[in-house]
Amino acid sequence: MSRALAKLFDPLVAWMAPRYQAVVAKELRKYGLRYEDLYDPQYDLDVDEALKRLPQEVVDARNQRLKRATDLSMKHSELPKELQQLQTPYDFYMKDTLDLVKLETEERLALGAGKPYERHLP
Repeated sequence: MSRALAKLFDPLVAWMAPRYQAVVAKELRKYGLRYEDLYDPQYDLDVDEALKRLPQEVVDARNQRLKRATDLSMKHSELPKELQQLQTPYDFYMKDTLDLVKLETEERLALGAGKPYERHLP
């Protein structure tokens, strides 16, 4: 049953995916963000660990993009068109590190150990 549904919807998804990515890229360019800037380190502790492992200048650049986007959003404005053209929303800077952290997490779980950075609520 699921193979039949996949066969039915695969062409539709293949047609829609590039269009959706273009719309997302356009919205990210308006505020000067990259796709990985949207990852929330408080929601996913693997993202938090990956951010700790990245070089400080990469983390600083990410924080600056987030501050600029927040400022533009509060002012109900966008980046000028010439700056929007320079933005690279799908230039991934965290993917390799995040993949490594997720791989380490899976390995720890397979060995029966927990995450070294688990969240505990009081």
